[in-house]
Amino acid sequence: MIQIGKYSSLKVVKEVDFGVYLDGDRFGEILLPSRYVPTDCSAGDTVEVFIYRDSEDRIIATTDKPYATVGEFAFLKVVDVTDIGAFLYWGLLKDLFVPFKEQKENKMQKGKFYIVRIYLDKQTERIAASARLEQFLDNKPDCYKKGDEAELMIYSKSELGYLAIINNSHAGLIYNDDVFTTLNIGQKITGYIKNIREDGKIDLFLQKAGYGKVEGAAGDVLKKIEKNGGFIPVTDKSAPEVISKIFGTSKKTYKKAVGLLYKKRIISIEDDGIRIKKHKSDNS
Repeated sequence: MIQIGKYSSLKVVKEVDFGVYLDGDRFGEILLPSRYVPTDCSAGDTVEVFIYRDSEDRIIATTDKPYATVGEFAFLKVVDVTDIGAFLYWGLLKDLFVPFKEQKENKMQKGKFYIVRIYLDKQTERIAASARLEQFLDNKPDCYKKGDEAELMIYSKSELGYLAIINNSHAGLIYNDDVFTTLNIGQKITGYIKNIREDGKIDLFLQKAGYGKVEGAAGDVLKKIEKNGGFIPVTDKSAPEVISKIFGTSKKTYKKAVGLLYKKRIISIEDDGIRIKKHKSDNS
């Protein structure tokens, strides 16, 4: 079913001077303007498009890809603030509207970035965004179990640690003691369910459970890397005395430990050092 604020694969029904019309089912024919029409596109072809309303409130299609779709969270920049609300750039020609009622007590400011949830207004069928995230986060963590892998988005910092959106639906906490690398608001990372408390709140890890069970020289090397922020500028070409000073072991033992950590996919070996594979950043 075709939905506003989502992607659809639609068939071209006719070509016109200013674009092509697509079969929009219940919406009738939907225009895909010339600037978005793929090369050699003709009647009968199928095109994947994003459906939204243009500045004149008409349902329209585009092959441009927004940073997020309806039902998703995104970290977006305010490009304008008016007497009715704020407007965010989200990758499309028409900016994304955030009504004042969907902003927090500290109103949005032009030039700053905010985490928002994109939604479809049920009355107007217009796409909008809200910075009041809690209303969209489920407080029933029944779908998770300890150790599950999850996609996270960092959305706030507290005294205890970092708050993250889990799989676009729940909230969880990464404690400061479990963070050995730099985290930023809006950053997307892979994490793991550490614990689900009796009150339903979720604790998170940035690494698979079991990393801390690495023993012997490998465990000692891992702890040193963690204490150094998740990266240490030592390689197999480093002098034996340097390795001995940092890790308190011989170069031979160090290389065996690194080999074990690498085999377990706990670390990555880079040209200038070794790094714990805690997360996958998304800078797009």
